[in-house]
Amino acid sequence: MRHWIICFSWAAVVLCGMPLFAQSLTKAEDLYKHTEYLASLELLDKSSSDPATNFLIGRDYFMLSDFKQAADYLQKATDGQPDNAAYIDWLGRAFGKRAESSNPLLAPGFASKARQAFERSVQLNPKDSDALSDLFDYYLEAPGFLGGGHDKAMKIADQISTVDPAEGHYEKAKLAQKRKEYQNAEDQLRQAVAVAPSSVGQLIELAKFLGNQGRMRESEVVFQQAQQVAPESPRIWFARANLYIKQRRNLDEAKNLLRRYMHAPVTVDDPPKEEALRLLKQVGGV
Repeated sequence: MRHWIICFSWAAVVLCGMPLFAQSLTKAEDLYKHTEYLASLELLDKSSSDPATNFLIGRDYFMLSDFKQAADYLQKATDGQPDNAAYIDWLGRAFGKRAESSNPLLAPGFASKARQAFERSVQLNPKDSDALSDLFDYYLEAPGFLGGGHDKAMKIADQISTVDPAEGHYEKAKLAQKRKEYQNAEDQLRQAVAVAPSSVGQLIELAKFLGNQGRMRESEVVFQQAQQVAPESPRIWFARANLYIKQRRNLDEAKNLLRRYMHAPVTVDDPPKEEALRLLKQVGGV
């Protein structure tokens, strides 16, 4: 009887009967999802050989911008489960960030490791939209001597379209912008919205594109459409504020939006609050 009383007192019935190790991992994962990365790390055993534990430790360090530690722990996770596509994809992300932040002598090696990881992840799970998007971005941005290329990126965008049509249009819009084909980019973004009209992310991307093209009224209309879909979405507040600040307009509104963002509950899929704070400081909002 006492065992169940304890479980109810923790308001965590779903954890009852689970080993303490599994409870800690579950709690740490929940903290990670709510951007409490340091708190998540405190619950995890840094000397563990468990792949799932090392995977979470690696992601925590990644989100804290400690990319060396992230790569080390994500490597341990993939060593433990060498055919886990998600683990390998995240390892590629860590290598990619190390390439961005390393000196010019080391960067190409890390970039190549990132590409190999993304390609391996897609090979293991050809329908993983996250891995496909990461590989697309690599091909889009990397020079040819490091394995990048627009033709390769287009092939991956076509592959993404079979898994997530809206995301496929979005990736093709990015490629079109890279080629300075702005009408094509707009067409792709509008098709993405048409395919997924309730996707806040696709609406935000269209609004940002229109704003960056100087079409302020049209941009505001799309932002309002996004607001109707998700009235309390912090992502919309951040995106509008970021655009206003880049264009040096509506700065008071940008400050208010960022202050709301700083006090809102966000998830790992939202922009970091550190970035919102940086923007606030940029416009004298703190």
